[in-house]
Amino acid sequence: MFESPPFWMYAVGFLLLLGPLITVHELGHYLVGRWFGVKADTFSVGFGKELVGYTDRRGTRWKLSALPLGGYVQFAGDMSPTSQPDAAWRALPEEERKHTFPAQAMWKRSLIVLAGPVTNLLVALAIFTAFFVFIGRPVLVDPADSTLVHRFAKESVAEQAGIEIGDRIVAIDGERVAEFDDLTGKVVMYPGKDVVLTVERTGRRLDFPLTLADVVERDRFGNSSRVGRLGVYSAPFDYEPVGIGSAMVLSGEHSVALVRMMVTGIGQIITGERSVRELGGPVKIAKFSGEQLSLGPIAFVNFVALISINLAFINLLPIPALDGGHLAFYAAEAVRRKPLGPRSQEWAFRTGIALVLALMLFVTINDIASLPWFGG
Repeated sequence: MFESPPFWMYAVGFLLLLGPLITVHELGHYLVGRWFGVKADTFSVGFGKELVGYTDRRGTRWKLSALPLGGYVQFAGDMSPTSQPDAAWRALPEEERKHTFPAQAMWKRSLIVLAGPVTNLLVALAIFTAFFVFIGRPVLVDPADSTLVHRFAKESVAEQAGIEIGDRIVAIDGERVAEFDDLTGKVVMYPGKDVVLTVERTGRRLDFPLTLADVVERDRFGNSSRVGRLGVYSAPFDYEPVGIGSAMVLSGEHSVALVRMMVTGIGQIITGERSVRELGGPVKIAKFSGEQLSLGPIAFVNFVALISINLAFINLLPIPALDGGHLAFYAAEAVRRKPLGPRSQEWAFRTGIALVLALMLFVTINDIASLPWFGG
């Protein structure tokens, strides 16, 4: 029987997750813009109708809006999705115009746009760094046993292929395996893949062709994930204290590994190796946030870091209407030494918005269909 948190926990978890992450994302844009002297007209957490807000002494309207699925900073002069200057902007006095977004050099506009995703990355890095500092890093009790096969799982494909206890795994598909984490990264995201496992046994190197197990695992809440498994266990591990410098390095490595998994997963969905049902949207995020909140603060904060990296990654995709789309236009402008035409940019942004809305609709329907109340 799977556990289920109370309904209120889903709502609280969702707001505690997205509220701060949206706010810090937009603060990244706002602070870098302010650093460059650009006036912000509006800072909104959420879209749509304003629920509550106030105007500060700089003339920025800070507000909380009805739809908590994003946010935005509207800089002075940035009156269209393409950030193209119009007649009203050109008519502004010189002193006022120099504090608007379109008046900034391209590199400044690029940094303002890039600041949002980078802030989300920094939040994730800070969380992971804190975890490594206070919990330590996992290390094997005997580091020499890192890639040594200590035992097999039930129905292990490695054992069936001829691997034996005591064998040392040295490579997979010709790529060196220095520690057990290297092996995990080459297995978990590739269920059903044919590989060649190279082991060292009594001084000899042996190759064993095998097919990674295609396993659907379920957590305590009934959420399923499709993973690859070899069915081998390494030596037991413990946690070793690390300083803040080492923790920052480990945090960066961990974040890079997560991004690689995201890229691999999206690529597998595009090529049909994974089902599109594995995509998640707002409903699924709300479900997971409530579940992680029910497990305690450490589990929830870890989930916040994962979603923060996801937000940064998605926003950096070169899709018009996202931060990455703006950066792609600036890159084209740098190559051409002049911006794309207003009409080209307008059509690109309309297409990008249509794509984002279609994807949001699809993943929301997908999320709802996957809920247990609908047989998912």
